[in-house]
Amino acid sequence: MKYLQHYPQHIQDQIQTLIDNKKLTSYLQKKYPKTHNIKTDKALYSYVMDYKNEYFKKFQVSKVIYDGKINVISNALGMHTFVSRVQGNKLKSKNEIRVASIFKNAPEKFLEMIVVHELAHFKEKEHNKAFYNLCTFIQDDYHQVEFDLRVYLLHLDLYGKLY
Repeated sequence: MKYLQHYPQHIQDQIQTLIDNKKLTSYLQKKYPKTHNIKTDKALYSYVMDYKNEYFKKFQVSKVIYDGKINVISNALGMHTFVSRVQGNKLKSKNEIRVASIFKNAPEKFLEMIVVHELAHFKEKEHNKAFYNLCTFIQDDYHQVEFDLRVYLLHLDLYGKLY
């Protein structure tokens, strides 16, 4: 239950009951019946740019890729980087988003949640109230999807692939 440790005990107990009754897989498959078709870095870039252009017009994104080196164990599912460098008398910034490769074969809602999370960091650097308000503004069911994503990660640890 390492992904659910900060949730109340009664929530953890509900998930444990699903595991004990061998119903965790069906719970996830019923809520998220299929994976997305965004398998390449080019498709991911296009997907991210659609969100960026709708909600974060003034920010530039130079690179978006699936990254096999991002490790869930280190509590990272995606990463955003900001690199600033001086070019002449101007300061240029370069923003990158890297998404863990496990999301190539995950439900689109999970990929959407990660993309929204990483884009929200462009505006709000810290995980504070303003950050989560921005996330829920873009994806209204953000918190439920984040919880289900944690359950999905638990499923991957216990049983492997869902689909």
